[in-house]
Amino acid sequence: MAKKVVASYKSGKENKTFVKVIRMVKSPKTNAYTFKEEMVGSDYLKEYLQNKVNN
Repeated sequence: MAKKVVASYKSGKENKTFVKVIRMVKSPKTNAYTFKEEMVGSDYLKEYLQNKVNN
C-alpha cells in the first residue's frame, strides 16, 4: 500500500510537481516492517510504482 502526498516545487519559471511515496518494506534480517519515504516526480509516478511492485 502506498500513500501519496502532492507537493509543488517552484524554481523560477518552472513548476515541478512531486509526490511523496511511502512504502512498507519487510526487513530480511528481522522480518519487521519499516517505512521508506521517497519524493518522486509526478510525471514518473506510474513507472516508479510499477517497477517497485514488480521487484
